[in-house]
Amino acid sequence: MNDPFQMQRELRYGAPVSDQILTGRHFTIGYSWYFRQAKWVLEIINPLERLLDVEYADGDRLDNFRADQRIPWRFRASLGAYKGSGYDRGHLVASADLRETVLQNSETFLLSNMSPQAPEFNRKIWRKLEEAVRELDSHDDILETYVLTAPVFDFGKPIETIGDRQSKHGIDIPIPHGFVKSVFAEHKNGGFKLWTFKIDNEAQEKDLGSFLVKTYDAEQYVGGRFWDRVSGGDLHDQKRTAGKMWKKQTAPQGKHTRASLSKMPESDVVKIALEMGIGARVADRKADTIDKIVDLLSA
Repeated sequence: MNDPFQMQRELRYGAPVSDQILTGRHFTIGYSWYFRQAKWVLEIINPLERLLDVEYADGDRLDNFRADQRIPWRFRASLGAYKGSGYDRGHLVASADLRETVLQNSETFLLSNMSPQAPEFNRKIWRKLEEAVRELDSHDDILETYVLTAPVFDFGKPIETIGDRQSKHGIDIPIPHGFVKSVFAEHKNGGFKLWTFKIDNEAQEKDLGSFLVKTYDAEQYVGGRFWDRVSGGDLHDQKRTAGKMWKKQTAPQGKHTRASLSKMPESDVVKIALEMGIGARVADRKADTIDKIVDLLSA
């Protein structure tokens, strides 16, 4: 059996078309040879956590950026193309989304999982959205959270590039005008909820809810259907409306468990620790902070 839609958990609800499907150990990339970067990526937030209740022992991102050798060299990005460009190697699947094992985290640093992102975009609003999605995944009623992320190109605007086609690096890489992130949250009762964001690749000051768009519109921006293996009118109803931002879940102090804490963003774990009078910093290993919280709760 070689059909990725049958083998890859993250593709169970479908994916848009692309030039090349790159199946990873923990997420899938639909690659565009024309744009020399992913057309889309699909992931499940921390897919092993609910199965194995594990966390990457060191908890630190590996930062081992490298070219993806599965892509023909004429169509793949190199580290040299980003050097001195003024743009970040922006993750599509966030490093912090896949942190349960060393190998899992390492795969997020393949350049096939990167797009050129303005630093003020990547390090602020984009990071804020990634953290919000991980927070959603920590909600008690969520079974799994599927995320489709894609660069957006507006052909009514000039398209700039980084790199140099004439240099030893061989290709230039178009800079996306923005990015789409579609979040499909499967509930434990069998239902689901859908949110889709579109954010321009530049500094932003508005709150995340202001970037919600109709999923049908996002499909046209990207050029492909999202979640096409889900049937029924409920999906249609959710795709044709922008919806509202989910509310952040708050849990009573006594309800925290090791499993629930592991699913939370590290900043939230540190906040809980500080509220309990435990010395903690974001720079500390998340697993160590969780140990302190659990030890205090069980004392």
